[in-house]
Amino acid sequence: MNGRLGILVGGGPAPGINSAISACVIEAAKHGLQTIGVRDGFSHLMDAPSGGALIERGHAEPLTPADVAHIHSEGGSILRTSRANPTGDPRRLDAAVGALKDMGVSMLASIGGEDTALSASEVARASGGAIRVAHIPKTIDNDLPLPGEIPTFGFQTARHLGVDLVQNLMSDSRSTNRWYVVVVMGRKAGHLALGIGKAAAAPLIVIPEEFAAPVIRVDDVVRLIEGAMLKRKAMEGREDGVAVISEGVAERFNLDELTGLAGVEIARDPHGHMRLGELPLASVIRRAAQRRFADDGRDVVMVDATIGYELRCAPPIPFDIEYTRILGYGAARLLIEPPDDPALADGGLVYMRGEAISVMPFAEMRDPDTGRTRVRMVDIKSQRYRAARRYTARIEPEDLQDEQTLAKLARCAGKAPDEIRRRFGPAD
Repeated sequence: MNGRLGILVGGGPAPGINSAISACVIEAAKHGLQTIGVRDGFSHLMDAPSGGALIERGHAEPLTPADVAHIHSEGGSILRTSRANPTGDPRRLDAAVGALKDMGVSMLASIGGEDTALSASEVARASGGAIRVAHIPKTIDNDLPLPGEIPTFGFQTARHLGVDLVQNLMSDSRSTNRWYVVVVMGRKAGHLALGIGKAAAAPLIVIPEEFAAPVIRVDDVVRLIEGAMLKRKAMEGREDGVAVISEGVAERFNLDELTGLAGVEIARDPHGHMRLGELPLASVIRRAAQRRFADDGRDVVMVDATIGYELRCAPPIPFDIEYTRILGYGAARLLIEPPDDPALADGGLVYMRGEAISVMPFAEMRDPDTGRTRVRMVDIKSQRYRAARRYTARIEPEDLQDEQTLAKLARCAGKAPDEIRRRFGPAD
């Protein structure tokens, strides 16, 4: 078979990257193909004078089965990763295509999330059929548009470790009799926060999907925290707890409100996304909650924490090792033995459907209105979400209609029942 198979990783790290790389390299070698590992995503490709220069500078190198034989259980990425975006400038996109061709790469396995999927599909398109792409869906956010409840790789490991961390904080909150505000990664969707909060039995889980309005106010989140604290105290006599909040709520905050807060600066990555990792969201929400309590004459001690970077390079759990070995194998097979389907002429996204490997055409991944990769959000009408919410301490509409529950809340808050209804009823 002519040509080489290239592999690169884009976006943030996720557990299982090395396992996917390993499986892809080994399967390619079984068919007599040489694999070229490209370091740092698209960053060197789109600025390289030639493919040969990339290899000379150590930005790309051949990978053999011996090189990857024992990396499947390791966290991180042996090829490193970056958020470099070749699609923003046609010259950079052409440079990336040219560098790959110079190295003899006619097949590219890209490992990444929504932005990497878009970049890889554009490389395939710009190559005019010279480079086919198999994209392996990676993100701890679990927000790529896979069918049903099929996870993106890395999500299960991230949730597993995140649950341990939140349970440790819950033990601390019980021991010190105070509340934690814990922000969990998830740029747009609340899958990770919901998965961690549900499995850890957190008293409150807040995700962006639950808000109907397009813009979320900081006070909208604070009101949910205050309500959960009140209900937990009124119904259980407890003044401790952990509120697990998806960082995706910040994507929908009013920027004027955010930039008006002390210590907040808004930065963006090469794909135009707000750099949520640089936004002290947990601190912003915690301070806003304490101000709300202070305005009510209460001095409440709270602690903020952020969970995210600790999860991304963790060694994958067995689920993600097995899953990524299948995906790496599937990506290599898609490139080596392309199907006859014209929709897959440029390649597509490799995923598991039951026990079978399937491929989604790049066109199906895109939102027809924005041209960007579609994002899978949490379905708040699903039993998964409804069950999770039933076991939290948030004040629900039925609590405000039940006279006994309302009376307990009012007594605990030292306020009239009507004021509790106004304070915790539906937002305007």
